[in-house]
Amino acid sequence: MTIENKLKELNIELPNAPDPVGAYAAFKKINNLLFISGQLPISSDGKMVKGKIGKDLTLEDGQKASKLCVINILAQVKKALSGDLNKVKNCIKITGFVNSTDDFKDQPKVINPASETLSTVFGVNGKHTRAAISTNSLPLGAAVEIDAIFEI
Repeated sequence: MTIENKLKELNIELPNAPDPVGAYAAFKKINNLLFISGQLPISSDGKMVKGKIGKDLTLEDGQKASKLCVINILAQVKKALSGDLNKVKNCIKITGFVNSTDDFKDQPKVINPASETLSTVFGVNGKHTRAAISTNSLPLGAAVEIDAIFEI
């Protein structure tokens, strides 16, 4: 089964990958590695999940945000690989940044939906190493930001 078919089966529609809004690259290929810059939880209608988890947002809101981040990561991967997600051999690592209160302790639970999505889409090759980090603020007030490294 192709990755595109797997995405359809999962009812995941990838948006057009946005261009960077700063002085950086959205992705960078080096040999057989593909680095994806941090992606924010922006839905296909352009709305972003904003706020601090544990104050403005619930754990479930954060989980929805992390899934949006990973969908945007996949959109960037697709753009980087000229539309062919089947060129992905492995997801190596993701780093999830969670805009949360000082006493919030469930950062890994926030990032789990992103990890689960990658494992579901790419199977065993989607299993990756990971960090889930709390932060006091993220760009544009985003609830979550995730970056990724893939083998291609």
